[in-house]
Amino acid sequence: MAVIGIIGGSGLDNPDILSDPQDKSASTPYGEPSSPLKYGKIGGVEVVLLARHGREHTIPPTQVNFRANIYALKEAGCTHILATTAVGSLRGGIKRGDLVVIDQFIDFTKQRKMTFHESFEAHNPIHQAMPDPFDEKLRELLIKECEIKKYSFHPRGTVVTIEGPRFSTRAESHMFRSWGAEIINMSVSTEAALANEIGLPYAAIAMTTDYDCWKTDEEPVSWEVIVKVFAENAEKVTNILKNVIAKI
Repeated sequence: MAVIGIIGGSGLDNPDILSDPQDKSASTPYGEPSSPLKYGKIGGVEVVLLARHGREHTIPPTQVNFRANIYALKEAGCTHILATTAVGSLRGGIKRGDLVVIDQFIDFTKQRKMTFHESFEAHNPIHQAMPDPFDEKLRELLIKECEIKKYSFHPRGTVVTIEGPRFSTRAESHMFRSWGAEIINMSVSTEAALANEIGLPYAAIAMTTDYDCWKTDEEPVSWEVIVKVFAENAEKVTNILKNVIAKI
């Protein structure tokens, strides 16, 4: 039976979306996860919610204990992970409020623990293959639900994950565009890599909140803009997840 882990923030740590919600603390060999785990059900399916940056959004991106978060969900019995994220658009065709069902990442982080393997057994190195880091079956379910809801969305997109907490310079933003990245954030590549390594199917649905800083006819990204656009559209993401979870 499927148990779905949800990693997210605004609107997704709300117990109203769960029946019989219950908090449980968790500890892992990698330390404490970002928040207590909230157990409950959506449409009869067991769900475990985790707030990526803490419930008060007090944890900066690089300080998120991604290994503990993924490991805690695995130990909680999760069989799949669905993640939500706010992203900046690096393409004119991806508008504010658009959803993106991510299919590839470029990792541009520099300081994070990106693997569970601190060492290898003698003569047994482990190098995880990761040509398609986002689970295709979960992606298909997300895409189908976006179609049913008639939301403005993109069925694929390459995200570049930067370290943060600062936003990009204009030169960096143009560089990421030249690399083929279509959206930008500070979290997803780390989670996807660790979920793949530990054997958990992982998919992420992104909400576009800004245009980073490459677009000269738009104001550069700010936290205030991100929060405003995400709050206006969070219900879309919540509705999609609730319906997809019932179909896994």
